[in-house]
Parts: sequence; structure tokens; C-alpha cells
Amino acid sequence: MNTNLPSGRIDWRTFESPALRGNALGDPHVRRLPVYLPPGYDQGAQRYPVAYVLAGYTGTGAMQLNEACWDENLQQRMDRLIAQGKVRPMILVLPDCMTRYGGSQYIDSSATGNYAASLLELVAFVDANFRTVANREHRAILGKSSGGYGATISAMRHPELFGLVADHSGDKYFELCYKPDFPKFLRACARFKDLAKILKDPAAIRPRPGDFFDFMNIAAMSACYAPNPQAPLGFDLPVDPFTGELNEEVWQRWLAHDPVYLLDRHAGALRSLRLYFLDCGTRDEFNLHYGCRIFSKRLKELKIPHRYEEFEDGHRSIGYRYDASLQALSEAMA
Repeated sequence: MNTNLPSGRIDWRTFESPALRGNALGDPHVRRLPVYLPPGYDQGAQRYPVAYVLAGYTGTGAMQLNEACWDENLQQRMDRLIAQGKVRPMILVLPDCMTRYGGSQYIDSSATGNYAASLLELVAFVDANFRTVANREHRAILGKSSGGYGATISAMRHPELFGLVADHSGDKYFELCYKPDFPKFLRACARFKDLAKILKDPAAIRPRPGDFFDFMNIAAMSACYAPNPQAPLGFDLPVDPFTGELNEEVWQRWLAHDPVYLLDRHAGALRSLRLYFLDCGTRDEFNLHYGCRIFSKRLKELKIPHRYEEFEDGHRSIGYRYDASLQALSEAMA
């Protein structure tokens, strides 16, 4: 790894979100916010495009800066891409939308908190505190897995803010990306038995059995997609934990958040984008390549311009795909 490249820096800020104050899980409404500032930012008065990079489930913005064997973190990757002339200098914002359950899907839910509203607050905060080009033509949102889902959903619902999107293996076509995990969830429920106790403090579970993720993933998605303040857990499960029977009414509430089924309603928003970049590995362990293919097919049917790529890999350790999306976003900016 070349350490002689011109280096950007990480500006650590404290972001206070009124939208998250008093959330049901008691998660903090004040978060650390790392912001990548490109080389040269401190030497002039230039304004820069900005990209919001959303972490996947169980991830935070700061974790995208972790050093790793055989790979670059996001700061190192951006420094290299700028030095190579492949990406224009831009600001990267790395939000923390973690919850006690491991993630928020970047949407509002009474069971987790108002994370979509918090993201809108963050845009205003960044534009007020950094030299951004504060318009949608120079404001991108991107992410991987749940972060890719959050990027797509945010652009669908707020095209006035985000004019460019990159979605790496984002959750789509819930029938194939979530339903196959329901039996794993049920087996984990049989092990844990007291679901409320586990959810009260997941961090306290030590040692964590191999099916801990299987349990937490479906529980977290239930909290995001099917909140119910009257339910004992604060949300409804899509399957009966004992019999495994599908609750069709709850499942339909999940599907109301599926980008595949939201597309017709938000086609105009996606059609207005300067770029919609979508990709997925052909061996995705959560079957997301099928959801992406369906989504791309329907985008074509609706005559929505987009760029769809597949690559020979799975769901994990695909941060190298940011090379493709960041370059595409940079080229598409006004």
C-alpha cells in the first residue's frame, strides 16, 4: 500500500440528532461523526461535492475506517483514487446509525428510532459545517448491504436532497433475501427461548453461539419493518417462533419496505437522478443478485436510466467495489 500519496484527513465531529432523542431502545442521540476531507481542503476556500457512505448491518461509519489485512480502509481508498485521477476530490460523510439490535435500515420506526429523519438532519449539519456544494447535483449517497438499501430508499423518498446513488448488494426482493433465513431464526429462537431477555442486552450474550446472528438479523429487521408499540417486543415477528407459521399480515408490512415493490410509486424520483449505480456479486449468500436482477429489469421497463453490474464474488469483503461506484459518481456529478 502506497503511503506516499497525498493524504486527506478525518475530521471527527459530534452530531446531535433531535430526531433520535428519546428513541425506544434508549440508544444515544449524540453520535461521533467521522468526515473525510480530501487533500487540499485545509489550504483553500474551495467547495466540494459530498457523498454519504452508509455502513451495512452491524456497522458504523467509523468502522469503515478500520485498517485490515490485504485491504484498504475507506480513507486509504479515497486517497488513492484521488491521486490516480479517477475520482475528483470530495467530502465523505460516514454516519453512525447503529442501534442496540445492530442496525436501523436508515428508516423511521417506533421500535428503533427515526433514523431517516436523523439522516436529513445530518445533511443540514454537514452543509452548515463544511464547505460543501450544497445541492443534489453534487450530493451522493451510497452504501453496501443494508447501507445500499438505505441509499436506495433515501433517494426514492428524498430526491430533492440526493441526486446520485450507488447501491452495492442492497436488500431487495425480500422473498429471497430474508425468507430463506426464517428457519435459521426459528432454530435460534428455540435455543434462546426468552427473546425479550436477549433483545434487552444483546451485547451481554457471551459466548455467542453461531446462530446468534441468525436471531438478531431477523429480530432487527422485524423492528425496522413491522414496529408495533402495543406488542410485547415493540414489534411483530413475521413468523410464529414456535410453529414457524408465516403471519401474512406482518409479512405484507415487510414487503411495504421492499424496493422492488416501492419502485412504481417512486419511479419519478429515481428517473430524476444523475446516476443510479447498482451492483451485486453472482454468488451473494443472501440471494441479492436475484433481487438486483429483478430491480434492474423493472427499471428498464420503466425506462429509468441506471448502470447495473455483476461481479464474481459473494456478499462479504467487497469494499473494493467502491472503486467502481466512487468513480462513476464522480464522473456523473455536475
